[in-house]
Amino acid sequence: MREIKVYHLYPGHLNLYGDRGNMLALCRRAEWHGINLKIIPVEPGNKINFSDCDLLFMGGGQDSDQKLVAEDLKGRSRDMKKAVEEGMVVFAVCGSYQLLGHYYTTGQGVKINGLEVIDLYTKAGQGRLIGNAVIECSLWDPPHTLVGFENHAGKTFLGPDLQPLGQVLSGFGNNGIDKTEGAVYKNVIGTYLHGALLPKNPRLTDCLLQNALTYKNQDDTLQELDDSLEQQAHSAAIKLAGLHRSK
Repeated sequence: MREIKVYHLYPGHLNLYGDRGNMLALCRRAEWHGINLKIIPVEPGNKINFSDCDLLFMGGGQDSDQKLVAEDLKGRSRDMKKAVEEGMVVFAVCGSYQLLGHYYTTGQGVKINGLEVIDLYTKAGQGRLIGNAVIECSLWDPPHTLVGFENHAGKTFLGPDLQPLGQVLSGFGNNGIDKTEGAVYKNVIGTYLHGALLPKNPRLTDCLLQNALTYKNQDDTLQELDDSLEQQAHSAAIKLAGLHRSK
């Protein structure tokens, strides 16, 4: 049986707005696709062998949790960056997404150094960017919509060579200014979308699984599943965001 090793980074600290549901969606769809998903929870102080990881999942957290995580990972950023360059799959949400960049400046002016895995930086804004969000995601041709819920004070700005995960159709996205949301670099996907994101976006869930299989040179063929319930949830989220189309 095909197997994917998923490192769940700091599940006790990074679990805002239903992010744990992303792990449940990964597990269930992997099971339906005949893939054995081996979940390895990683807590602060635990050793991390990034060369043994196929898919790294990092959820959202408060500023205090983000600072703790940053300090714990500080000495391992080189190994993490090496694994990313080799194709390790990373899915990072909100605070963890911010952490992948150069730095995050809090509302109190405290600068938290990031892991510098991808080219972005974040600074706190005056108010929070909150609400249901819909983006047009260009991971596929033709593009498809992704739906989720965002709640962040940080405004993230991408470097010139970093591609966004998608363009905002409804909501705020990275910063409420340039209509971008999230970032993609090699097999790294960062996003502000919670909700949890993956249960309402099965195409993205399968993308992560497929990329992890490809990374470990396993058969990445996935069977077609009945996603009618997931699509109903997806369509309902689009309507909540004030839109009326779904792809």
